[in-house]
Amino acid sequence: MKTIEQVEEHFETFQILNEEGTVVNESAMPDLSDEQLQEIMRRMVYTRIWDQRAISLNRQGRLGFYAPTAGQEASMLGSQFALDKEDWILPGYRDIPQVVFHGLPLYQAFLWSRGHFAGSQFPEGLNIAVPQIIIGAQIVQAAGVALGLKRKKKDNIAITYTGDGGASQGDFYEGMNFAGAYNAPAIFVVQNNRFAISVPVEKQSAAKTIAQKAVAAGIEGIQVDGMDVLAVYKATSDARARALAGEGPTLIEMLTYRYGAHTMAGDDPTRYRTQQEDDEWAKKDPLIRFRKFLEGKGLWSEERENEVVETAKEEIKQAIKEADKTPKQKVTDLLGFMFEKPPVNIREQLEEYTAKESK
Repeated sequence: MKTIEQVEEHFETFQILNEEGTVVNESAMPDLSDEQLQEIMRRMVYTRIWDQRAISLNRQGRLGFYAPTAGQEASMLGSQFALDKEDWILPGYRDIPQVVFHGLPLYQAFLWSRGHFAGSQFPEGLNIAVPQIIIGAQIVQAAGVALGLKRKKKDNIAITYTGDGGASQGDFYEGMNFAGAYNAPAIFVVQNNRFAISVPVEKQSAAKTIAQKAVAAGIEGIQVDGMDVLAVYKATSDARARALAGEGPTLIEMLTYRYGAHTMAGDDPTRYRTQQEDDEWAKKDPLIRFRKFLEGKGLWSEERENEVVETAKEEIKQAIKEADKTPKQKVTDLLGFMFEKPPVNIREQLEEYTAKESK
């Protein structure tokens, strides 16, 4: 029988690029073309600019709920890049970049942030669940979607995301256990950004890694350097291949860091994080690391990055304008979408507010 220490030793952090952008694991390098490498960088830069703009829009009262993403670009976009268009994403509320690059129009992402019902009316054929607000609930949903894909003999997987706080929820264990028991093609990503709002990961669990929790569910588990986009891509790609080969689900713990607040709803990270900690993780910035790697290969330049920045600013500007054009939702909209067949009390309210809105 293995001891806890022996189990934990198995979960060493998987890395391909170090903080200097140097390849330290040549045998693990994924088979990506120069164009694909450049596209990953483009998406990361785009998302960093989007994050900066979204924070400003929130402060201006023009956006609504927003969970900053800076620092987590590699874990978000590297994993999404490994997916097929027909794969399902079941996101949490911070995972908007993944769903946008999976096909959701940016203006609809802004509408979702505003709480507008049109922000959740996704285009036909877009395999994305509405971002989950309840912590960890998407884990159970992903297990169900993955089992559905298996029963329908689809050659696709379901991937879901949560933070380290989500790994402390009961749904996290139930979802993984269910997926493992039925050998469902699922990938469970935990973006361990060190804090569940203000609670450090060390106070959430006595386990040294979140990845080792896969052992109890009888599924594969791996801990990845979540600031290394190539390691993230490779781990996700391998997990997807295993799932499609009938080898079961995978839990991927991505060690990352959110540079901003938990959300823009009043959180102040300076109350629970030190400047020293912020400075240490700033050196691990996924954009800086990958930029150095690409520049070393002659695949990236300051001029190219500036073009991406300007394009991002313009597209974000247009997306906000498009969101602003959407008619404001009415009380009758919310009541009308609540049930397929409204019960008596909802019908009465619908009649009352329809009369008010018609005046």
